[in-house]
Amino acid sequence: MKQGLRGMIVFLSFLLAWQSVCILLRLPAYFLPTPIAVGKTLWVQRDLLVTQAWPTILETVLGLGLGIITGASTALLMAYFKPVRWWLMPLLLVSQALPTFAIAPLLVLWLGYGITSKIIVTAFMLFFPVTSNFYQGLKRTPSIWLDYAALQGLSNWQRLWRIQAPAAWPQLANGIRIATAFAPMGAIIGEWVGASKGLGYLMLIANARLQIDLVFASLVVLVAFSLGLYATAQTGLACKKVRYGYD
Repeated sequence: MKQGLRGMIVFLSFLLAWQSVCILLRLPAYFLPTPIAVGKTLWVQRDLLVTQAWPTILETVLGLGLGIITGASTALLMAYFKPVRWWLMPLLLVSQALPTFAIAPLLVLWLGYGITSKIIVTAFMLFFPVTSNFYQGLKRTPSIWLDYAALQGLSNWQRLWRIQAPAAWPQLANGIRIATAFAPMGAIIGEWVGASKGLGYLMLIANARLQIDLVFASLVVLVAFSLGLYATAQTGLACKKVRYGYD
């Protein structure tokens, strides 16, 4: 059975179970709306959902790009300059000890309620997995390749760029996959802390008004965007995989 068909069966079974639980237990809509009610809200509130989705999409994409660029650049600097590695590694470890929910209010306070603070919150959450994966990949370059680079008389920078970076691509790709999966969460956390627009803001407002069907509708839009973003990243990484020819 194809994976897509299995996924469709699981999804429909989940919706059927959800609808059955709501009907059998007679749950009120403000506690758990039925999937049919959520579907109706998706259609009726489509303009509102689309309007509020755009800021979240923009924050996610820009935060993801910033997290990948800064993470990959930091890993390259740590691999090339030993003093940078000595000074940055403790800071990286400390940064991971800080929960994003704890640092997000400070970033909103310093950077304001605009899009900048959400982009920085998202990039902060994604920075470590990209840096850590890429740096570990750079360190694990097969010694025979490094010996070959030495025989060819490559400089340290040429060895890093021509040998180590391509060899570390699988680990960097894993870091990007992890970052892509978590990127929408970073944008939503930023909006929950302080925002005047976005899906996270809409969920907070809808929850305060007991419009739980609108909360679920926002979640559906967020999940659809997250899956689309992840699929796009997977496609792009697959093209790079063919280019570099690793398994």
